[in-house]
Amino acid sequence: MMETPEVVIDTSVLVGLIDREDTWHDAAGTLRNALKASQVRLVYFDCVVNEAISVLARRAKERKHVDQFPDLLERLLSQVPQESITWISVAIKRLYRQIMDLVRDTSGDLNFHDALIASGCRDLGIKWVATFDSDFDKIKWLKRLWNPEGVKEAFQQGAREKN
Repeated sequence: MMETPEVVIDTSVLVGLIDREDTWHDAAGTLRNALKASQVRLVYFDCVVNEAISVLARRAKERKHVDQFPDLLERLLSQVPQESITWISVAIKRLYRQIMDLVRDTSGDLNFHDALIASGCRDLGIKWVATFDSDFDKIKWLKRLWNPEGVKEAFQQGAREKN
């Protein structure tokens, strides 16, 4: 029996899904639909949710539309209810060296937060991350999904590798 592939949703995609004014809004929706059509399990790390909240709050302030933040937050909470969050921040102490190695090996292109996401994926055996951040391409064990047309091919290739 084949197990359901898991894909971590990164902040760039999550914010794009929530914020209708975000540059990536349309692309994020199309990517999410392609992932759902491929019947993958979408994984939301706590650190991604934390960062998304900060980004949404900052953008509401920058746009001088602080009054929109409660709606943005409600959309986020609806998209990612607490019970669907995978908690990896508790593993920072255990993964700290691996995170620092990733930051160092990428000359800081991968920041601490992204290195935590990559390390969390490796620790949990997750091979894919949905993100518009090309810095994730530097991670050998992680495949970046950003192009909806490439989603179906990625999971067909993954199925072939298992056989």
